[in-house]
Amino acid sequence: MTTIAQEVTTLIMAGSRKGPDNPVAQIQGKSHKCMVEIDGVVMLQRVVDELLASGKNGRIYVSIESEDLMRECPRLADLLDSGDIKFVEAKGNLSDSVLYAVEQIENPLPLVITTGDNALHTAQLNADFVDQFLAGSGDVAIGWSEASVVLADYPDVGLAFHWLKDGGYSSTNLYGLRTQQALSAVKVFEGGGQFGKRHIRILKAFGVMPFIIYKLKLATLEGLINRIGKNLKVTMDSVILNHSSGPIDVDSEHLFNITEMILRRRRGAEN
Repeated sequence: MTTIAQEVTTLIMAGSRKGPDNPVAQIQGKSHKCMVEIDGVVMLQRVVDELLASGKNGRIYVSIESEDLMRECPRLADLLDSGDIKFVEAKGNLSDSVLYAVEQIENPLPLVITTGDNALHTAQLNADFVDQFLAGSGDVAIGWSEASVVLADYPDVGLAFHWLKDGGYSSTNLYGLRTQQALSAVKVFEGGGQFGKRHIRILKAFGVMPFIIYKLKLATLEGLINRIGKNLKVTMDSVILNHSSGPIDVDSEHLFNITEMILRRRRGAEN
């Protein structure tokens, strides 16, 4: 009988090619957007704390240009000193950074990849993704929230959804890599992510037929993911997360303001 792992290695992507020129970083004059304080807490710290609280994310590595950047936040410095989180150097792009991190981490798989601007991700959301990822069988897993779920709570959020035959979806910036074969799929991020906002990246990353199927809404999410998986020579699972704030990352001043509003509401509800 095969035993399913209960924890994963987790990699937080916190590097920034734009650095202080990023529009979110400019709000507070920070070197990286993930070091901006949002509702009084450094954004990267929020991500780390929720991952730790999930009890599912095992070893946690932060991919960023310098450990000194993390040590500017006292909480992150303490976690580095205690060994609860570890630094790994970010490289030129997302793909290079992930592949470099995998080389530095002993026994990295199964690996969950998230981002340092997922300020609304909760411990429960992270645990839900890990549980579904580990229960699956695909080389790769991708976390999604349905547009209907997101828009029911946040009708003015302004996210770019992937509209398909069975409805709209938005990525939650949660990815699972189960096998060595999965690492070949990381190459699709050489040009960056944000496929919802820049559809031409779908063509460049996944090929002509998936792009046509996507643009004409000829497939369900599962059908499209299976087609993309065949092109990439990997098997892929879609993890549907019933969390309306899951896809809201902080990549603009508009989303910063929305995120801070949601965090304040949560804090008020807890008090």
